[in-house]
Amino acid sequence: MTKPISLLETAHHIVGSYLDPGDVAVDATVGNGHDTVFLAQSVGASGHVFGFDIQRQALINSFQRLLQLDLQRRVILRLASHADMLLHVPEQWRGRVRAVMFNLGYLPGADKTVITQIDSTLAALNAASGLLAPRAVITVLAYPGHAGGDLETQQLAAWSGQLDGTHFTSEVILSSHDKPSAPRLFVIRKQADLL
Repeated sequence: MTKPISLLETAHHIVGSYLDPGDVAVDATVGNGHDTVFLAQSVGASGHVFGFDIQRQALINSFQRLLQLDLQRRVILRLASHADMLLHVPEQWRGRVRAVMFNLGYLPGADKTVITQIDSTLAALNAASGLLAPRAVITVLAYPGHAGGDLETQQLAAWSGQLDGTHFTSEVILSSHDKPSAPRLFVIRKQADLL
């Protein structure tokens, strides 16, 4: 019997299909650095990753993980809300970001009352969609099973449903655990420019 693929592995597989060495990517919610490391490996030595988190411990954990793999020179970490990513991603990279990853909720192993908030998440999604290059992707791993997660997931579904269909497509991938509180992965793809 094969082990079911996690939504995080699915997100990595999808994002990996968009990234090449030299690309620019954003980890909107650094957490413990799993997505940050994945993005840094995917963009190669000539690529750039910008990572954001509001908790200093998340940045410390992530930087340690990057150091262990000698990936720290590819990543710029900021103690800042993902809603403020436009303040921290230099102008030269706007319209050139190939992937943005979000992993909502709380920092595993830390204070579970510090969670992502829907207002800042929606602001961050709007910012992220404006940073994207043609043929790029945003993934959002949402967790309706924790306090605040239900509303965040509903608002996320509403946000993705109102995107301009001439430029974006969106889909939701459900967890193998078929229950309302199970995590889900939102995938928003920006189409290539039409000639």
